[in-house]
Amino acid sequence: MRFGLFGSAQARRGRADGDPARDFRHYVDMNVEAEALGFHSSFLVEHHFTGIGQVSASLDLLAWVAARTTTLRLGTAVIVLPWHDPVLLAERAATLDLMSGGRFEFGVGRGYRHSEFAGFCMPYEEAEARFEEALAVIVKAWTSDTRFSHRGSFWQYQDIVVEPPTAQKPHPPIWIAAGNTESIRKVAARGCKLLLDQFATVQAVGERLALFRAEVEARGRSFDPMDVAVARNVYVARDAGEAQAALARQAQAHARMVALSQRPDGGNRSHIMAYAGTPGGAEASALYGTPDRIAAELAALRDVGVEYVLLNGGEDTAQTVRRFAAEVMPAFAS
Repeated sequence: MRFGLFGSAQARRGRADGDPARDFRHYVDMNVEAEALGFHSSFLVEHHFTGIGQVSASLDLLAWVAARTTTLRLGTAVIVLPWHDPVLLAERAATLDLMSGGRFEFGVGRGYRHSEFAGFCMPYEEAEARFEEALAVIVKAWTSDTRFSHRGSFWQYQDIVVEPPTAQKPHPPIWIAAGNTESIRKVAARGCKLLLDQFATVQAVGERLALFRAEVEARGRSFDPMDVAVARNVYVARDAGEAQAALARQAQAHARMVALSQRPDGGNRSHIMAYAGTPGGAEASALYGTPDRIAAELAALRDVGVEYVLLNGGEDTAQTVRRFAAEVMPAFAS
């Protein structure tokens, strides 16, 4: 199996030490260490207006990681396309791909948090259409060596050639977050890679992976299991008591995320929100436990076809990364 990292970094206002950049520096240092420990990739989220300092400028922080690493793949999970000018985003992402030596992985989504769409004064009902238009423009920008114009519903450009070019050809790998049947079929139809969320059960993950594989092969393409990445919250505990305490803290963090995400009318129906109404639903699939227990749960994922897992270490990622590398990864080295 292949392992990467998935998560966030924080720059909090009002720190007692007066150094809001400290955790960003720790995030960069942790990724340098993760590369040395054998992790394949690191995927970074994008969030806005949280009040807890979650990373908002994902590409900028990844550029710092790129400068300090040599083999680690650098991904976004995800950049929310509706909020971005697609040409400016294409330029910035291409720059990161060039300067990292072709290590960028472009993970994208349409967004789901009500607080973010409200903050941008953008109707959530436009998210799907904006996503589709933005992605089409970005792919065109990366693959066109000649000038082009675009007249869309949300963005317009006249006689442009987008620079710089990307290092990877025809462009960096595109990952799309999807959970329901129709969205997974769309990812396969586009020829993109699939990101599966950290809350789905092993059975659900297996069903979604099998659907994606069938859709890929139905289009005459070979299926590569590394084109599907499954996220999982992880905490390597010394005993069951430590694991349960960490799970309780994770449940509180998830509740805060739900509060930021839900609409006032309770109408947010995204697949991430589907776990909010089930007590313990968001924690049931977390890899929280002793190394042996985590290894058994990873083996269950492997049995349904998963070969690539992105780990979110949450509250103490550096410690979790070290423990996981030392006490879990060796069992899956082959």
